[in-house]
Amino acid sequence: MEWSTHQVTNQVPDLVGYNLFDADVALNDAVRREGAAAFEQNLRDYGSRLGGVEVAELALRANQDRPKLETFDRLGHRIDQVRFDPAWHQLMGMAFEQGMHVGVVTGSEGFQAGWPAARAALYLLHGQIEAGTLCPLTMTAAAAPALRDEPWFHDLAPHLYSRRYDPRDMPVPEKAGVTIGMGMTEKQGGSDLRANATQAFPLEQGAERGAAFRLVGHKWFFSSPTSDAHLVLAHCGGALSCFFVPRWTPDGTRNAVRIQRLKNKMGNASNASAEVEFQDAFGILVGDPGRGIPILAEMATRTRLDCVLGSTALLRQALVQALHHARTRQAFGRKLADHGLMRQVLADLALESEAATVLAMRLAGALEKRGSSAEERVWVRILTPAAKFWICKRAIQAVAECMEVWGGNGYIEDGPMPRLYRETPVNSIWEGSGNVMCLDVLRALNHDADAGRAFADTLVRDASVDRPLRARAERLVKRLRTPGANPQPWARHISREIVLLSQAVLLRKHAPAPVADAFMQTRIHSEADGVFGSGMPVGAAETLLARSWPV
Repeated sequence: MEWSTHQVTNQVPDLVGYNLFDADVALNDAVRREGAAAFEQNLRDYGSRLGGVEVAELALRANQDRPKLETFDRLGHRIDQVRFDPAWHQLMGMAFEQGMHVGVVTGSEGFQAGWPAARAALYLLHGQIEAGTLCPLTMTAAAAPALRDEPWFHDLAPHLYSRRYDPRDMPVPEKAGVTIGMGMTEKQGGSDLRANATQAFPLEQGAERGAAFRLVGHKWFFSSPTSDAHLVLAHCGGALSCFFVPRWTPDGTRNAVRIQRLKNKMGNASNASAEVEFQDAFGILVGDPGRGIPILAEMATRTRLDCVLGSTALLRQALVQALHHARTRQAFGRKLADHGLMRQVLADLALESEAATVLAMRLAGALEKRGSSAEERVWVRILTPAAKFWICKRAIQAVAECMEVWGGNGYIEDGPMPRLYRETPVNSIWEGSGNVMCLDVLRALNHDADAGRAFADTLVRDASVDRPLRARAERLVKRLRTPGANPQPWARHISREIVLLSQAVLLRKHAPAPVADAFMQTRIHSEADGVFGSGMPVGAAETLLARSWPV
């Protein structure tokens, strides 16, 4: 007789077989609002593919089978290769087909108006299923604008803009498509890039743009180490300059960029990050000598926006997983989602997700317009670091709350929540941690005093749609304009207020009234205590839950 002690019931099946784009009302609205309606069918098709069983299995494999470093081949030749699970390459291929490795480009490269917002939406969708592959995509997208003015860029452009992902390790001219990484931080400096010690020495007379150099030094974090090239900071003539360091030199030999080891990261497991040394590595000077930090600062505007999108993606996926669980799991005689207190928590999480989505997509749309609008340019400059600080921080807390919705099952590695939870902090840390972002907000406000004042005045004007909102905006402006005050101790407060006020204004303009009212009640009218589900208006929960995942 076969033993049977119990029946397996009331367990929640894996969430597959849904369309990530169709299920996200806030993202649909934002895509149309930011001028990317022409891409809707493409987004819908990609959302359907990402929600399938096959892609979920690819993502699981890519994260379980971590990248492995092979320093030498069997004959003893130095190769510095990183072996990925084939699933990684399939996921990268999917992203390349969508053009996610290309940021803001002109029409001549085949991308029509609205592409920045469309790319942001693709990025947000892809990051919900597999976040590690976003790293090489964002760096490649940020590199292209930085290199566009180089005299040799026309040779690189066809490979850089190609929709064909090519994982082969060979010189760029022989490849169908390429990726570009970055190498900035060193052991002794971290975010303090001016403490970098790597040196660059000219290989020929003169040290002008396009000149060849040899680099000696190291990088403590070298993301996506097998990219076809990296943009690297190094000292040249006493100042930090930017260098294009290819994986292969022009004479067809492997460049002397030696991978010391791969980082044993807490999350972001599918993506390789390394420590490297430059042993007379070949590099080409990008831009003018001494302009390394401004070049990489411009790139950071794009990569930091992608950090905001990445955190928004993880927050969205955690929310959907929590909703799926709560709508399926029975507890105390009814579904979890039917219990009043649980509905308050889920509704508050849905509100956080929608507010993040609205702001992230607004930033993506503004990125396209900033070239022709001073107001948009200042808005992007200030809101990008502020949003990276606040949204990336809030996502960590929100994903933890979504894990708790699952109860004990959420803490088990077999389910989806641990990977989401471990992945979330990276966006808050990489591309500048929280304090760095808040200090950058102050720098942006003060760099051009007139622009900073105009931004503050605009914030108060936009906040006038609601009296308490305007009062809070005026308090912020008063703090910013207090004569002789040192704003640095208040930098986190200032950054948070800028984001919350901007989110409130955007939701008031574009979301249903119950959504905007709930945000005002929980984030503006009173100082939030930081606990999700505390203070949520009861009537707003129905609207938020129906809107958050209408499947």
